[in-house]
Amino acid sequence: MMAEMTPQISAAPDLFDLQATHNPHRWYLPVEEKLSVGPPGKLFLFGGVGLASSLRAMEQTTGRPAIWATAQYISFARVGDIVDLDVMVPVHGKYNTQARVVGHVGDREIFTVNAALGERTSEYSAQWVEMPSVAPPSECAPVDHWRGDRADLHGRIDVRVVKGRYGKERKNGELSEDGHVVLWARMREGLPVNSSALAVMADFVPSAVGNAIGRNAGGNSLDNTIRIRRIVETEWVLCDIRIHGVHNGFAHGRVHLFAESGELMASASQSVILRIHD
Repeated sequence: MMAEMTPQISAAPDLFDLQATHNPHRWYLPVEEKLSVGPPGKLFLFGGVGLASSLRAMEQTTGRPAIWATAQYISFARVGDIVDLDVMVPVHGKYNTQARVVGHVGDREIFTVNAALGERTSEYSAQWVEMPSVAPPSECAPVDHWRGDRADLHGRIDVRVVKGRYGKERKNGELSEDGHVVLWARMREGLPVNSSALAVMADFVPSAVGNAIGRNAGGNSLDNTIRIRRIVETEWVLCDIRIHGVHNGFAHGRVHLFAESGELMASASQSVILRIHD
């Protein structure tokens, strides 16, 4: 069964430098500042990069595009660490593959990602979720990160605010009426929008928690589940984020990711440990 797999996913430029090994089921990722977030001196690998690199490893190993993936975050990888990504493929069928990745630093597990990959010919292509009617990116204010100029991952993504209190504007102490944030985002450095980029943007949900509660707040992701519908060429991605609720020190929300054309490319959901950064 495994011998039938013939990888067909192109190795396009990516946000991270995922490295192959002599074992086609093992990859490794050097943790660099440009892939990390967090306070100065305590940077850690952005959770979305863990999901994105796992998707990339599974797509490269199986030769099939991702349909769905969910990450469980267990520990942190710090700048200077090397994360090994071991790809396991328990089922490789005619049209779809079930796979998982365990990301670890030595014997310490950092994240586990389960996924389905594949595609089938179908006459149907439709969507019922509509992109909000919004101003174009050129008319929206760029985000200044609340920690100032960044050399980490935040500095590699251009973000424009359409709706909601984002960055420094969220600290007014009042609960949001709807927990709704809308952002335009694009990858700097001319990087394409692919499954990896969408997985990183899917991890913007924690950044909308501050808007919801009116505090300088965010969260550490417990999980991240992404469902990929159709990826099309686009420079900007509209991130339509809603925080559904907070309770007992945890927050829950979702994001829809649209191309500039209005095409729904993916949706994602997360639960996070609520953190106040005042």
